Amino acid sequence: MQETLNYINENKQRFVDELFELLRIPSISADPAYKDDVLKCADVCAEHLRNAGADHVEICQTKGYPIVFGEKIIDTNLPTVLVYGHYDVQPADPLELWKKPPFEPYIEKTELHPDGAVFARGAADDKGQFFMHLKAFEAMMKTNTLPCNVKFILEGEEEVGSVSLGDFVNENKEKLACDCILISDTHIYSNEQPTVTTGLRGLSYVEVEVEGPNRDLHSGLYGGAVPNPIHVLSRMIAKLIDEDGHITIDGFYDNVEIVSDADRTEMNKLKDNPEEFKKSIGLSNIEGEQGYTTLERASIRPTLDCNGIWGGYTGEGAKTVIPSKAFAKISMRLVPYQTPEEITEKFTKYFEKIAPDTVKVKVTPHHGGMPYVLQSDTKEFLAAKKAMETAFGKEVLPYRSGGSIPITAMFEKVLGAKSVLMGFGLDSDAIHSPNEHYGLFNFYKGIESIPLFFENYSK
Repeated sequence: MQETLNYINENKQRFVDELFELLRIPSISADPAYKDDVLKCADVCAEHLRNAGADHVEICQTKGYPIVFGEKIIDTNLPTVLVYGHYDVQPADPLELWKKPPFEPYIEKTELHPDGAVFARGAADDKGQFFMHLKAFEAMMKTNTLPCNVKFILEGEEEVGSVSLGDFVNENKEKLACDCILISDTHIYSNEQPTVTTGLRGLSYVEVEVEGPNRDLHSGLYGGAVPNPIHVLSRMIAKLIDEDGHITIDGFYDNVEIVSDADRTEMNKLKDNPEEFKKSIGLSNIEGEQGYTTLERASIRPTLDCNGIWGGYTGEGAKTVIPSKAFAKISMRLVPYQTPEEITEKFTKYFEKIAPDTVKVKVTPHHGGMPYVLQSDTKEFLAAKKAMETAFGKEVLPYRSGGSIPITAMFEKVLGAKSVLMGFGLDSDAIHSPNEHYGLFNFYKGIESIPLFFENYSK
């Protein structure tokens, strides 16, 4: 293993230079204008896999963007690890809030990253993180220390709901057969307190529409005499959560997992610091469901958030109208035993129930996903924990994350393998936001930890 670590240390700068090349490609899957860039990124990922030593590298076509596959089978009697990542990125808007152009990566030191961080869209989510696996694999291949079989699956639609991945996995069970799945698309609690993610929340995402008059109306001629859909929608959204932070949808909590007091005590060992939390996001105070810590609210409890709301005139200057329609996008994060189908149905019924008879409402479901839990006594978790403890030189704790990676539950159902969520970002890395970044310390620790995971898991 020391030979592998020496190779990593000798090639650190080249690894970053190659990551910069990847980050310069604006592989925005949500915007058709960037289709050629997404396809180019798939080609570049395939080339990196070949150069690292993978066999049978393929760019597999789907109904959407292609999936890049590669493998190295050294002995069919040895276990096989399937590495998952995604090469597509979020849109960079609003562009004016970036310090520098989002696809021109640069390194800058910050308070949390004194060794420097790479700033660019996709730096942490997920190019910087899946690239760690390619470089760790390269290091093991160059030093002849790969201890087991490895397969790679890199998709280009994660940021739009992994719309083609399910079909691909179902149609390629034999190709993707493995003993466990390794994913770096999550974060650690802090560089001082490294963690392995043991849980993810699920997701139900909907768009709602409230329709009032049959056209936009003059607010002088009709104001005060007709319902304003924006006002109605605002009141309806306000009714979804009460003053105690409790979601009011009928039956919303029926199937929520009850986390034991012992598990809650264990998770709160992560030293939640409310003052630091408020400071990090520029708030003077925080709120949430009564009876739970900030850590618990953001991980083991379900949530409901309005992600966007619009209607009427939003252009330059003034236009005095009562809009015909108002819209909102709403996401609900789910915990074990809740399903997106159940929650979407309950939301729809409740939203229709609280609507006044002066308007019509429509609920359109978008993508969703199941929650996921990896128990902390499994061989997969223990292999990751030991690897990171060796790399960081510190105790590694289990961590339930509030985010969602819907494909983890699908992988387990179809491939029968557990996913190890061994991410290395920080929650302050501004993923999905302007000035996304990824610490060099974290990038290198990931590359060091991954060969150790392979070694531990193989044993």
